[in-house]
Amino acid sequence: MGSVTPKSDRIRSLYERRSDRVAVNADVSLRRSGALNYRVHVFDLSPLGCRLEFVERPRLEERVWVKFERIDAIEGFVCWVEGFTVGIEFAKPMHPAVFDALVPGLN
Repeated sequence: MGSVTPKSDRIRSLYERRSDRVAVNADVSLRRSGALNYRVHVFDLSPLGCRLEFVERPRLEERVWVKFERIDAIEGFVCWVEGFTVGIEFAKPMHPAVFDALVPGLN
């Protein structure tokens, strides 16, 4: 009979990184559905998502739009919440060339 994976390991595996994140230190605009834009801090970024500090705690799977300077807003979904720190998974991955051009301006 096979061993059973502990629940904490199964949950952790859901959030394993599919892409390395780059540490950044910037503020970006955030829009939640039905709300006005406001500024939030972004801690790290990958072509697949980012880690933000929210003002108000969002719901899991809530749809948001993250607006970095020089590019259109990116649709994303809340994939984890820890206090007011939130993981956002982009609905569509950012093109690698766009990502590479964006990162230097965020530090």
